[in-house]
Amino acid sequence: MSKQGLCSRSEAARWIQAGRVEVDGRVVRDPEFPIVQGRQRIVVDGRDLDQAPRIHLMLNKPRGLVTSTQDERGRDTVYRCLDGSGLPWLAPVGRLDKASEGLLLFSNDPAWAALITDPQTGPDKTYHVQVDTLPEQALLAALVAGVEAEGEWLRASSARLLRSGERNAWLEIVLDEGRNRQIRRLLDGFDIGVLRLVRVGIGSLQLGELGKGQWRHLNDAEVGALTVPPVHL
Repeated sequence: MSKQGLCSRSEAARWIQAGRVEVDGRVVRDPEFPIVQGRQRIVVDGRDLDQAPRIHLMLNKPRGLVTSTQDERGRDTVYRCLDGSGLPWLAPVGRLDKASEGLLLFSNDPAWAALITDPQTGPDKTYHVQVDTLPEQALLAALVAGVEAEGEWLRASSARLLRSGERNAWLEIVLDEGRNRQIRRLLDGFDIGVLRLVRVGIGSLQLGELGKGQWRHLNDAEVGALTVPPVHL
C-alpha cells in the first residue's frame, strides 16, 4: 500500500489492523501478510487499490520546516502546510533541508515520483542562492568545474550572477543531479557561506507567484513535462 503511494507504512499498518483492507476478498489484519504485487486484488475501504486517484501538487516550502512525515525531535514538518486540505496521504518527491525554501513536489504516484528523482531521467533543478561574498566570473566557472567534498565530486550544471550588493550577492545555480545538501557543500568547498537558498524551478515548472506555505495542483501538461528527460548540450 505504501509502495503504491496510498499511505505511509505506519498508516497502512493501522488500516490493516482496523480491518479496512481486504486481499482477494478476505479481510487481513496482519500488516506482515505476504502478497505478490500485481497478482492479488487489494481493496481498501471498498475501493480497489489500483483505482486510487493520482495527485500531483507543488508547495512553496517555508524555511524552518522539515521535509518528513514526522520528526523525532518534534520539529514542524512540511505537512503543516497541508493541514485541513482534505488531501489523502502524499509523499514528498525529493527533499529540501530545513533551512532551504521554495518549490517542493508531493504525490501519491510512486512511478512518476521515481522518474522525477532519478538522476538519469529527472529534470534539472534551479535555485536562487544568496551568498556572503561578491563572486567573480572565475568563481562561477569554478562552481561548474566542481570540487571534491567528503569524497564526492560536486558541481553545478550552470552558475550565474543575478544581482549583488555591497557585501553579498544572489546567484542562480542549476543542478542536473540531486545529492544531499549539494549546493551548500559545493559552496562550502570554496569557503562561501549560504545566507538563503530558494528552489525556484524543477524542469519547466516554476515557483512563480505561489505564496509561502501555499500549494496548488499540477495540471496534466505540467505532470507530463516533468517526466521528459532534460537535454544537456
